[in-house]
Amino acid sequence: MSILVYLVPAALLLGGLGLAAFMWSLRSGQYDDLEGAAERILYDDEKPESDTPDSAPDRT
Repeated sequence: MSILVYLVPAALLLGGLGLAAFMWSLRSGQYDDLEGAAERILYDDEKPESDTPDSAPDRT
């Protein structure tokens, strides 16, 4: 039973640290744009080269 003297404060301390880390992440904007990163990976960074005759070298 005397082990509870150590376990209860340790659990409260760890819970408080977890809550503090969560509050910090909310204030720093970690959860502002949840869908943006998931959609951003679907888009290419570079524009593909077009296969139009305008981009082909002149052979005259």
